[in-house]
Amino acid sequence: MVSPKGIIARSTEEDSETARVILEKLGDVTEVITPTRVLFASIATMVVCIASIFAVLWIIPYDNVDLETVYMQSGSGHVVLVELDNRGSRAIEDVSVTIRFLGQDGSEIDRHDFFMSKLPAHSAISNTPSDDLELVVMGESVWEEYEIHLTLEYSYYGGEKAPRTWVHPVGNWTREAFVDHSQFELF
Repeated sequence: MVSPKGIIARSTEEDSETARVILEKLGDVTEVITPTRVLFASIATMVVCIASIFAVLWIIPYDNVDLETVYMQSGSGHVVLVELDNRGSRAIEDVSVTIRFLGQDGSEIDRHDFFMSKLPAHSAISNTPSDDLELVVMGESVWEEYEIHLTLEYSYYGGEKAPRTWVHPVGNWTREAFVDHSQFELF
């Protein structure tokens, strides 16, 4: 209950003694916690966090494969460039990529099949002299609608992955880009 003067309660000798004990304990803690110890604890915490990130990215097996595709057309034909990116923590094996270029009626105009025995973890391949992931279609009319069918199949960590196919309609623009992701899986 509040007294008329606005004082809620008067401090007693016991309250003063309790406050003094608390201040002494706080003083003891400030002697133990020094800037050097705070710095050391911060560095130790940072090391633990970095080690955890490393474990997730490199040690725990996970599957994460992307196909990045660029389509271009010009007066002489069409070009489809593909990059295969293994972002997973283990190598993929028996890799097969099929690039199909289809006309408006669904007929196959051209196709390219790419095979690779093994792609290491955290690596990518694209159109280099030794890794041919390019489809060039010469003589086909531009500014018509076409479809690009991309099929990816591989073995991962002792198991087969079912073929995954993505379909992209193209032809309205001179340059288009697509990124297709396989299903992310742990273990």
